[in-house]
Amino acid sequence: MRIWGVTGTNGKTTTTWILAHFLGGGHVTTVEVDTGARRFGTGYTTPPLSVLKSIFAEMEANGRQDCVMEVSSHAIHQRRFGDTVFAGCAFTNLTEDHLDYHKTMAAYFDVKRDLFRYLAQTNPGAPAAICTDTPSGKAMFDAVRKLDVTAIACGVEADAGSETLKAIRARCPLAGRYNEQNVLLAAALARAAGVPETRILAEIPNLTPRWGRLERVATKSAAEVFVDFAHTDDALANVLSTVKAFTRGKLWAVFGAGGDRDPIKRPKMGAAAARFADELVVTSDNPRSEDPERIIASIMDGVPASASAKVEPDRRAAIHWALSHAQAGDVVVICGKGHETTQEINGVKHPFDDRVEAAAYEP
Repeated sequence: MRIWGVTGTNGKTTTTWILAHFLGGGHVTTVEVDTGARRFGTGYTTPPLSVLKSIFAEMEANGRQDCVMEVSSHAIHQRRFGDTVFAGCAFTNLTEDHLDYHKTMAAYFDVKRDLFRYLAQTNPGAPAAICTDTPSGKAMFDAVRKLDVTAIACGVEADAGSETLKAIRARCPLAGRYNEQNVLLAAALARAAGVPETRILAEIPNLTPRWGRLERVATKSAAEVFVDFAHTDDALANVLSTVKAFTRGKLWAVFGAGGDRDPIKRPKMGAAAARFADELVVTSDNPRSEDPERIIASIMDGVPASASAKVEPDRRAAIHWALSHAQAGDVVVICGKGHETTQEINGVKHPFDDRVEAAAYEP
């Protein structure tokens, strides 16, 4: 069985799922594991080696010839994948996140690059697909092509004019430039794995949104409502700019920031949301051990005084407030938790699903 790894700050889950779809294989993601026999969660983006080996064994027993897995920076640094030999790896992007662990962006970049060093050592000549649409992607490609791998540049710029990009723009249900990048990255590794281009093009229309990645939710609000996992300033900017392009009225962003994680990114998230959304509702995400109001205050440090912003620490109340005030033609994007079904407060995980809360709204 071939094991494929996908790393990067944003887009890992979606790219992993798309590549598994193209290959007809199983997947290991933040959201779920699909072994071909069952689907379940592990609580990790990349599980420990003992769990991974049992997953691989179950996939192989069920006839899977390929497994695509997310490889987080923590997993690379801690070598959670142990002696796993990857058939190939992909890099999505690098934006500010996890600096509570890695401390600097240079160290964060080096950990991501280390996955490709490991690939070169354990499987020389293996394909390494890099999305080169961003400065971090170009830098990663320059670093990776010096290694003993087959470096593949891909992305909206690298694939300009390709049949795959034309098919994405004409037939793909996944919105946004960032999803074009995800599909192109998955397609690059799929081709390297021997999947015919005709099959890739035929599967593109079947890539429907899922797992709280710009996932539409049916509600009783007059506005259209989406849930998204965006939890960094770059992800917020990508999602909100995408939705802004098809919003006829006002764009609303309901979001917060996680506690005990990366306080430096909080004002940047506020600034990013204010740049694209017309109405901000700033609330709690997973406050963990921190005071939610302190987290919100840090977010608000990045929000211009001229912005229209409502502060509501209670996430349920914040969602319902936005849905009750948004009008026909408006779009509400509830950001930060996506697929998550709990909210962690003072060490306790309480049941909370943004999709369920939005659907339960009563005018």
